[in-house]
Amino acid sequence: MKFVQPIRDKALIVQIKNYLKVRSFRDYLMFSMGIHSGLRISDLLNLQVWQVRGQLHVTFVAEKTKNRRRKRRKEKKFIIHPDYREDLEVYIRDMPDDAYLFASRQRKRDGKSGLPICRETAWKMLSKAAKHFDLQEIGCHSLRKTWGYHMIMGSPPEEMNYVMALLMEAFGHETQEETLRYLGLTQDTLDRMILRLSFTQSG
Repeated sequence: MKFVQPIRDKALIVQIKNYLKVRSFRDYLMFSMGIHSGLRISDLLNLQVWQVRGQLHVTFVAEKTKNRRRKRRKEKKFIIHPDYREDLEVYIRDMPDDAYLFASRQRKRDGKSGLPICRETAWKMLSKAAKHFDLQEIGCHSLRKTWGYHMIMGSPPEEMNYVMALLMEAFGHETQEETLRYLGLTQDTLDRMILRLSFTQSG
Protein backbone atom coordinates (compact mmCIF):
# COMPACT_ATOMS: atom_id res chain seq x y z
CA MET A 1 0.00 0.00 0.00
CA LYS A 2 1.32 3.45 -0.93
CA PHE A 3 2.21 5.58 2.10
CA VAL A 4 0.35 8.88 2.00
CA GLN A 5 1.15 12.07 3.86
CA PRO A 6 -0.85 14.55 5.93
CA ILE A 7 -1.35 18.07 4.61
CA ARG A 8 0.99 20.05 6.84
CA ASP A 9 0.44 23.63 5.64
CA LYS A 10 -2.65 25.23 7.24
CA ALA A 11 -2.82 27.96 4.61
CA LEU A 12 -2.87 25.29 1.92
CA ILE A 13 -5.71 23.48 3.70
CA VAL A 14 -7.78 26.66 3.52
CA GLN A 15 -7.01 26.95 -0.20
CA ILE A 16 -8.07 23.34 -0.79
CA LYS A 17 -11.33 23.90 1.10
CA ASN A 18 -12.09 26.97 -1.04
CA TYR A 19 -11.13 25.09 -4.21
CA LEU A 20 -13.51 22.23 -3.38
CA LYS A 21 -16.30 24.51 -2.17
CA VAL A 22 -16.75 26.17 -5.55
CA ARG A 23 -16.65 22.83 -7.37
CA SER A 24 -18.69 20.55 -5.13
CA PHE A 25 -20.30 21.38 -1.78
CA ARG A 26 -20.44 17.65 -1.06
CA ASP A 27 -16.72 17.16 -1.61
CA TYR A 28 -15.87 20.28 0.38
CA LEU A 29 -17.85 19.02 3.37
CA MET A 30 -16.38 15.53 3.12
CA PHE A 31 -12.89 17.03 3.16
CA SER A 32 -13.77 19.39 6.04
CA MET A 33 -15.31 16.65 8.18
CA GLY A 34 -12.40 14.34 7.45
CA ILE A 35 -9.72 16.75 8.63
CA HIS A 36 -11.72 17.72 11.73
CA SER A 37 -12.80 14.25 12.91
CA GLY A 38 -10.02 11.79 12.20
CA LEU A 39 -12.51 9.28 10.79
CA ARG A 40 -11.53 6.51 8.42
CA ILE A 41 -12.89 7.20 4.97
CA SER A 42 -15.17 4.15 5.23
CA ASP A 43 -16.80 5.50 8.41
CA LEU A 44 -17.03 9.00 6.95
CA LEU A 45 -18.82 7.81 3.81
CA ASN A 46 -21.37 5.83 5.85
CA LEU A 47 -22.64 8.85 7.78
CA GLN A 48 -26.31 9.72 7.32
CA VAL A 49 -28.22 12.97 7.77
CA TRP A 50 -29.95 11.92 11.00
CA GLN A 51 -26.55 11.58 12.67
CA VAL A 52 -25.70 15.27 12.18
CA ARG A 53 -29.03 17.12 12.01
CA GLY A 54 -29.45 19.28 15.10
CA GLN A 55 -26.50 17.61 16.79
CA LEU A 56 -23.48 19.00 18.59
CA HIS A 57 -21.65 15.67 18.32
CA VAL A 58 -21.84 12.86 15.80
CA THR A 59 -22.13 9.40 17.33
CA PHE A 60 -21.30 6.48 15.07
CA VAL A 61 -20.19 2.88 15.19
CA ALA A 62 -16.70 2.43 13.80
CA GLU A 63 -15.63 -0.82 12.22
CA LYS A 64 -12.04 -1.86 12.46
CA THR A 65 -10.32 -4.96 11.22
CA LYS A 66 -8.01 -6.38 13.86
CA ASN A 67 -5.00 -8.07 12.23
CA ARG A 68 -7.05 -8.60 9.06
CA ARG A 69 -9.56 -10.78 10.89
CA ARG A 70 -13.17 -10.12 11.73
CA LYS A 71 -14.28 -6.54 12.29
CA ARG A 72 -14.81 -5.08 15.73
CA ARG A 73 -17.58 -2.53 16.21
CA LYS A 74 -16.99 0.32 18.61
CA GLU A 75 -19.15 3.36 19.31
CA LYS A 76 -17.32 6.65 18.91
CA LYS A 77 -18.19 10.33 18.98
CA PHE A 78 -16.75 13.52 17.50
CA ILE A 79 -17.82 17.16 17.64
CA ILE A 80 -19.19 19.02 14.62
CA HIS A 81 -16.61 21.77 14.24
CA PRO A 82 -17.75 25.42 13.94
CA ASP A 83 -15.56 25.83 10.84
CA TYR A 84 -18.11 23.92 8.74
CA ARG A 85 -21.23 23.67 10.93
CA GLU A 86 -23.27 26.37 9.13
CA ASP A 87 -22.36 25.00 5.71
CA LEU A 88 -23.37 21.52 6.84
CA GLU A 89 -26.76 22.77 8.01
CA VAL A 90 -27.35 24.44 4.65
CA TYR A 91 -26.25 21.30 2.82
CA ILE A 92 -28.65 18.95 4.65
CA ARG A 93 -31.60 21.37 4.92
CA ASP A 94 -33.73 19.64 2.27
CA MET A 95 -32.30 16.14 2.67
CA PRO A 96 -34.26 13.30 4.33
CA ASP A 97 -32.93 11.89 7.58
CA ASP A 98 -32.04 8.53 6.05
CA ALA A 99 -30.00 10.03 3.20
CA TYR A 100 -26.26 9.49 3.12
CA LEU A 101 -24.30 12.70 3.62
CA PHE A 102 -21.99 11.99 0.73
CA ALA A 103 -24.26 10.27 -1.74
CA SER A 104 -23.31 9.41 -5.29
CA ARG A 105 -25.10 11.33 -8.02
CA GLN A 106 -25.07 8.27 -10.26
CA ARG A 107 -27.59 5.46 -10.38
CA LYS A 108 -26.13 1.98 -9.93
CA ARG A 109 -26.54 -0.74 -12.55
CA ASP A 110 -29.15 -2.44 -10.37
CA GLY A 111 -31.20 0.77 -10.34
CA LYS A 112 -30.30 1.83 -6.81
CA SER A 113 -29.57 5.49 -6.17
CA GLY A 114 -28.61 7.63 -3.21
CA LEU A 115 -25.87 5.27 -2.06
CA PRO A 116 -22.68 6.81 -0.66
CA ILE A 117 -19.82 7.47 -3.01
CA CYS A 118 -17.20 4.74 -3.07
CA ARG A 119 -13.68 5.03 -1.75
CA GLU A 120 -12.31 5.24 -5.29
CA THR A 121 -14.48 8.29 -6.02
CA ALA A 122 -13.24 9.97 -2.83
CA TRP A 123 -9.66 9.14 -3.81
CA LYS A 124 -10.12 10.63 -7.29
CA MET A 125 -11.49 13.85 -5.77
CA LEU A 126 -8.55 14.17 -3.40
CA SER A 127 -6.02 13.27 -6.09
CA LYS A 128 -7.41 15.95 -8.40
CA ALA A 129 -7.18 18.57 -5.67
CA ALA A 130 -3.66 17.43 -4.77
CA LYS A 131 -2.56 17.70 -8.39
CA HIS A 132 -4.02 21.20 -8.63
CA PHE A 133 -1.92 22.29 -5.63
CA ASP A 134 1.13 20.24 -6.64
CA LEU A 135 0.93 17.98 -3.58
CA GLN A 136 2.53 14.54 -3.55
CA GLU A 137 1.51 11.35 -1.73
CA ILE A 138 -2.05 12.42 -0.94
CA GLY A 139 -4.87 9.89 -0.58
CA CYS A 140 -7.93 9.04 1.50
CA HIS A 141 -5.84 8.40 4.63
CA SER A 142 -4.44 11.93 4.29
CA LEU A 143 -7.62 13.31 5.85
CA ARG A 144 -7.27 11.56 9.21
CA LYS A 145 -3.49 11.96 9.09
CA THR A 146 -3.97 15.71 8.64
CA TRP A 147 -6.27 15.73 11.68
CA GLY A 148 -3.75 13.83 13.80
CA TYR A 149 -0.77 15.84 12.57
CA HIS A 150 -2.30 19.19 13.49
CA MET A 151 -3.65 17.83 16.77
CA ILE A 152 -0.15 16.93 17.93
CA MET A 153 1.65 19.89 16.36
CA GLY A 154 -0.85 22.38 17.76
CA SER A 155 -0.71 21.08 21.31
CA PRO A 156 1.39 22.88 23.94
CA PRO A 157 4.36 20.94 25.30
CA GLU A 158 2.67 20.24 28.63
CA GLU A 159 -0.24 18.51 26.86
CA MET A 160 1.85 16.55 24.36
CA ASN A 161 1.75 13.22 26.20
CA TYR A 162 -2.01 13.49 26.73
CA VAL A 163 -2.66 14.30 23.06
CA MET A 164 -0.36 11.49 21.95
CA ALA A 165 -2.32 9.03 24.11
CA LEU A 166 -5.58 10.21 22.54
CA LEU A 167 -4.17 9.79 19.04
CA MET A 168 -2.83 6.32 19.79
CA GLU A 169 -6.31 5.33 20.97
CA ALA A 170 -7.97 6.90 17.92
CA PHE A 171 -5.62 5.18 15.48
CA GLY A 172 -5.44 1.87 17.33
CA HIS A 173 -1.67 2.10 17.70
CA GLU A 174 0.29 0.37 20.44
CA THR A 175 3.38 2.60 20.47
CA GLN A 176 4.18 6.29 20.06
CA GLU A 177 6.69 5.40 17.36
CA GLU A 178 3.91 3.85 15.28
CA THR A 179 1.82 7.01 15.59
CA LEU A 180 4.75 9.26 14.72
CA ARG A 181 5.49 7.22 11.58
CA TYR A 182 1.82 7.17 10.61
CA LEU A 183 1.60 10.96 10.85
CA GLY A 184 4.78 11.45 8.84
CA LEU A 185 6.55 13.36 11.59
CA THR A 186 10.03 13.83 10.13
CA GLN A 187 13.20 14.66 12.00
CA ASP A 188 12.84 18.32 11.02
CA THR A 189 9.37 18.39 12.58
CA LEU A 190 10.59 16.72 15.76
CA ASP A 191 13.44 19.24 15.92
CA ARG A 192 10.99 22.15 15.74
CA MET A 193 8.90 20.62 18.53
CA ILE A 194 11.97 20.31 20.75
CA LEU A 195 13.12 23.86 19.98
CA ARG A 196 9.78 25.19 21.24
CA LEU A 197 10.72 23.93 24.68
CA SER A 198 12.50 26.39 26.96
CA PHE A 199 13.77 25.86 30.47
CA THR A 200 15.17 29.34 30.93
CA GLN A 201 13.39 32.45 32.13
CA SER A 202 13.55 35.63 30.10
CA GLY A 203 13.95 38.96 31.80
